Amino acid sequence: MKSHIGTKDIPLTVLRSIFQPQGVLVEELNVWGVNYMEQPADVTGQSIESEYEIGYEILQVPWWVVLLEGIIAILVGLFLLYRPAGTTVFLVQILGIFWLAEGILSVIGALIFSGNRVWKLLSGILSIIAGVVILTYPIYSPFIVLTLFVIFIGVWAIINGVVKIVLALKGGGWGIGIIGVLTIILGLLLLTNSLVGVLFLPWIFGFFLILGGIGSLIWGLKMRT
Repeated sequence: MKSHIGTKDIPLTVLRSIFQPQGVLVEELNVWGVNYMEQPADVTGQSIESEYEIGYEILQVPWWVVLLEGIIAILVGLFLLYRPAGTTVFLVQILGIFWLAEGILSVIGALIFSGNRVWKLLSGILSIIAGVVILTYPIYSPFIVLTLFVIFIGVWAIINGVVKIVLALKGGGWGIGIIGVLTIILGLLLLTNSLVGVLFLPWIFGFFLILGGIGSLIWGLKMRT
C-alpha cells in the first residue's frame, strides 16, 4: 500500500523549521482542505530601497539654498561686468584668506594626525605662503593669480584640443577635429598673450556667473513648487 503525504499533512512547525532559516516566510492557508505557502518576500531589498530613499531625502539641498546661491552668483557676475578691477581684487583677497586658513588647518592636521603627513604639511605651507603673498600685495596679487589661471586654461585647452583631434582621426568625425584645432589655437593665444586673457577673464567669469545664477534661480523655484 502506497501512502501519499501531501503538504497539508505536514505540520506547520515542520515547514517553518525547514524554510525559515533560508529566509522564506511560510503561511498556512486552509482553503477547501488545501494548504498554500506564500512566495518568499524580499525583505532585504525593500529595506535597502527604503534606506536609500531616506538618505536621498536627507542629503537633498533645500530650495532656498539653491535660490540664495543663484542670487549671489548673479550679483558677483554683475559686479564683475561693471567693476571688473575692484571686484577681482576683492575676490582674490577672499581667496587669499581662504588659502591662509586652509594652510594653517592643514599644518595643524599634519602635526596631529599621522596619515599623509608629508603631503598635508607641504600643501599647508604652500597655501600659507600663497595667502600671505596675496594679503601682503593686494594690488599685484590679482594680476599674478589671473595670469597663472590663464596659463592653466591655455595648457588645458591645448591638451583638450589634441585629445579631440586624436578622437577625430579614430573616426569621431571632422566636426570634433575642427573643434580640437580651434581649441589648440585658443590655448596658444592665451599662452602667448596672457595679458589679453587677464583683461578679458573677469568679463568672461561675470557672464558665466550670471548664466549660472539664472539657472540656479529657476531650479530653486522649481524645487519649491
